[in-house]
Amino acid sequence: MPSRDATTRWEGDLQTGGGNVTLDSSNAGQFRVTFPARTGDPDGMTSPEELIAAAHSSCLAMNFTGTVKRAGFTPGTVDVSAEVTLGPDPDGGFKLTEIAVTLVAKVEGLDKDKFAELAATAEKTCPISKALAGTTITLDASLAE
Repeated sequence: MPSRDATTRWEGDLQTGGGNVTLDSSNAGQFRVTFPARTGDPDGMTSPEELIAAAHSSCLAMNFTGTVKRAGFTPGTVDVSAEVTLGPDPDGGFKLTEIAVTLVAKVEGLDKDKFAELAATAEKTCPISKALAGTTITLDASLAE
């Protein structure tokens, strides 16, 4: 499996400086980051937490469809959102305090109990969930009507 990479160039101090995050592997874009935008109004900029939320939601959507297919069902639409919260760390600095994941999917022939089982399995086996295992991750999963 290939590796992926991104780089950040930062200029200035934490409070008044800023940087640009470049998605190098895909060349999909360059995004401005600042600490004030990270801890307050995003003002059109991204943050490490938003990038983690994007990684987590896309990874779980992919992993859920694979989990459903391996169980013998055909996935329809899958909508996943991830909300990553940054907060103070009692040991100093900041840490990710919680990731709230919402997964809504349409899967024909799947009852609610089996859906809940497959959603939980997909969350536990998602590579990004595994990488973030030191953070509290909650999953709210529901079948779309």
